[in-house]
Amino acid sequence: MKPDGSKFDRLLLDQIADRWSILVLGAICAAGGTLRFNEVRRRIDGIAQKTLTQALRRLERNGILERRLIDTAPPGVEYMVTPLGRSLDKPFAALNAWTMAHAEALRAAQKAFDERHGSVSERRG
Repeated sequence: MKPDGSKFDRLLLDQIADRWSILVLGAICAAGGTLRFNEVRRRIDGIAQKTLTQALRRLERNGILERRLIDTAPPGVEYMVTPLGRSLDKPFAALNAWTMAHAEALRAAQKAFDERHGSVSERRG
């Protein structure tokens, strides 16, 4: 990636590194690399059907997932992680490890911020 962050780089990161895309990819990878739509939905708390559909399409469009029709009654669809998607295993694992290692410090920073500036719920009220 260029140090100045080209527009393309930002657009690409927006496509694959948003909250739901990371959770979707993580769920499919954790299941061995292939899941049906409803299996993905059951594994991610709070995701709406429309949001899941959008995340899956973004990941498919960017070559991270492959969508495959299953000839069953009723017909089904499954999503598989592509080799390009698998190449994200190490960076995402490193990010997860960093988050786990620094979770306490992150919570402390959030608490200190909220005490200085008021909590998010207080600002919305």
